[in-house]
Amino acid sequence: MSDREIVLQARAVSMQYPGTLALDRVDFTLRRGTVAALIGENGAGKSTLVKILAGIVQPTGGALLLNGEEVALRSVRDADARGIEIIHQELNLCPNLSVAENIFLGRELTVGGVLDVKRQEERARELLARLEHPIDPATPVGGLPLGQQQIVEIAKALARDVRVLMMDEPTSALSAAEIAVLFRIIGDLKARGVAIVYISHRLEELLGIADTVSVLRDGRMVAEAAADTVDTRWIVERMTGRASGAPEALEHRAPGRELLRVEGLSLKSESGRPLLSDVSLRLRAGEVMGIYGLMGAGRTELLECLMGLHPEMAGSIFLDSKNLSAMGTSRRIAHGLAMAPEDRQVSGLVRSLSVLANMTVSSLDRFTRGGWLSPAAEEAAAAKAANELRIKAPGLRHSIESLSGGNQQKVVIAKCLLTEPRVLLLDEPTRGVDVGAKREIHAIVRRLAAAGMGIVLATSELEEVRATADRVVVMSRGRVTAEFAASEAADDALALAASAALEERPGRA
Repeated sequence: MSDREIVLQARAVSMQYPGTLALDRVDFTLRRGTVAALIGENGAGKSTLVKILAGIVQPTGGALLLNGEEVALRSVRDADARGIEIIHQELNLCPNLSVAENIFLGRELTVGGVLDVKRQEERARELLARLEHPIDPATPVGGLPLGQQQIVEIAKALARDVRVLMMDEPTSALSAAEIAVLFRIIGDLKARGVAIVYISHRLEELLGIADTVSVLRDGRMVAEAAADTVDTRWIVERMTGRASGAPEALEHRAPGRELLRVEGLSLKSESGRPLLSDVSLRLRAGEVMGIYGLMGAGRTELLECLMGLHPEMAGSIFLDSKNLSAMGTSRRIAHGLAMAPEDRQVSGLVRSLSVLANMTVSSLDRFTRGGWLSPAAEEAAAAKAANELRIKAPGLRHSIESLSGGNQQKVVIAKCLLTEPRVLLLDEPTRGVDVGAKREIHAIVRRLAAAGMGIVLATSELEEVRATADRVVVMSRGRVTAEFAASEAADDALALAASAALEERPGRA
């Protein structure tokens, strides 16, 4: 390819934070009409690099070239004026504003200086139709499920006159059908000459869309290749710096006594649409129960009901034979329930607090004596949890935002464990984390189960079910449609049950 095709280039770019060298003299080239996959473990420097390319942060060394000329991108607005846009892994939306208002935020459509609400909504409707999502543009974003919020974030980027588009985990909350639509959009953008940086931990998906592959490790660019010349093994070996091996075989132990029992749990939306219908489950000590289903299956609603987040639900929930149904969330935590939510940024972490404060915020009573908090006891417990979960952080007193996505997710799990639960609820626990962090989280799950904890793990990934579960419960449209022992959970059977739309609850498989 000729130099004339190069749109955006990083030359020897470095980024030094206090105590951390996030990027070390990185070279990266982006060409017109191509998709450049940027790959690396959590903390490798991927998000830092795209933030520099998008003007969010300024590098401490090196240079950026746009169309062959050196530029200084001093802000997001500066990059936006040059046609450079980014779709963030963690959604950058205002929940109190409508879909249309979010899409055009900062670039509102006006007539004579007056906001043209009708034209904004019409244009938003066109963009959403292009993404095959007929969401009402007047709907407040905060009321949408996570997957639809991700669609709005994508529409927001498409509304710009984009020439360079960076996508940081754009499919982490999307269904297979939504991913297919996004890939068609990416193909259209390529045909128009748009240059795309694509970050994903789903390696097979990534190889299906990318033209080139660039691998970062520990802040350095360690490998680059044409996507059609490599495979996932090649990528994993360069990501981790070691040969990839077969996944560790699971040891399925006989479960112990019954810990959790759910009977006839049902939930309706504000409009009366059933979200959960007559769900009954049993979980034993030392067991990992996988809840598998596609988006909209009711997985998240089920876990939220278990935690008392929907007091309007019908049905009964028992922990160690004690009825929790009328209890609030704090009392359920005190009785031994804990939950790591799907969206760690919104529901799992307090972004303004330190790593330490995020880990202990739900368990401060453990470190309080006579009404006074013991900082030494708090820090000792947090340090022990960080060590056991292998949380990589510059220090417990540093901001939670200084951590990579995978380490932030481990902090959410640590926060749960510090409440000393008997039953741990995990909603998409490896969403947006790399293959190394995913394996570590799966190992943590198995280790906790081996110690006697009961675990409910909700996921939309077949691979995750295979890697963790002793038993798999499949949900579709708010109902339990099948149940399998892990040894009997064939992919085709799981997929069929997950797509079922049965009027009557089936028997157990």
